[in-house]
Amino acid sequence: MSANKCDICPVKNNSNLTKMGLNIGKFDYLVALAGNPNVGKSTVFNALTGLRQHTGNWTGKTVTKAEGAFYYNEKKFKVVDLPGTYSLLSTSKDEEVARDFILFARPDVTVIVIDAAKMERNLNLVLQVLEITEKAVLCVNLIDEAERNGITVNDKLLSEKLGIPVVLTSARKGIGIPEIIKFIYEVASGIYVCKPHRDRKEPDEIKEAIDKISSMLKLKFPDLPNIRWVAMRILEGDHKIIEALERNELTA
Repeated sequence: MSANKCDICPVKNNSNLTKMGLNIGKFDYLVALAGNPNVGKSTVFNALTGLRQHTGNWTGKTVTKAEGAFYYNEKKFKVVDLPGTYSLLSTSKDEEVARDFILFARPDVTVIVIDAAKMERNLNLVLQVLEITEKAVLCVNLIDEAERNGITVNDKLLSEKLGIPVVLTSARKGIGIPEIIKFIYEVASGIYVCKPHRDRKEPDEIKEAIDKISSMLKLKFPDLPNIRWVAMRILEGDHKIIEALERNELTA
């Protein structure tokens, strides 16, 4: 983070934002909130939508589901707070719900919330999300607590390395929330084009197998997004992804 404290000051003019709580109805853009447990993700959700509690469960799951909405620059955004999870490898119900939503629902923007003091641990999920979607915003939360512990974050360098917008926030104080909203709008509308850096270093034989499966998928499913990621999951024997392909859930 820059030493200049104004770098994390909230934008003064936030008059274009209207929190809509559960008043969702029709919407223009779909936003997913992803992140590890205990990073303040629900606080970000509350700051965006005005809600103060979770409501309902995911269909057929015992996992809590929260939805809300906000209105910004004449556009309505539906926000879905995904379960807190450490990865998207689908080894638990929470991971399965989070991964399936990002992959199948294809949100227009995925906001990934991480703890500024635990970035090394949290970035694993960030990189996994960026394997699935290019349209993401990184919210480095709890920046005030990190500062008190002598931890600084260079948001500009992190953005350059990841290829997506990065915002330093303290959601409970409202710091950085206007910037998050601005980038959600810009990424969703295409004003900001994300270019995630995906540094893959597979062995030659693995790369060859992934390329071969990817080519086959492209021929059969020309509109399939995230072809390389899907190919890697097939190579690893991910039965849920294979079944989803057979049911055309990935190409809808």
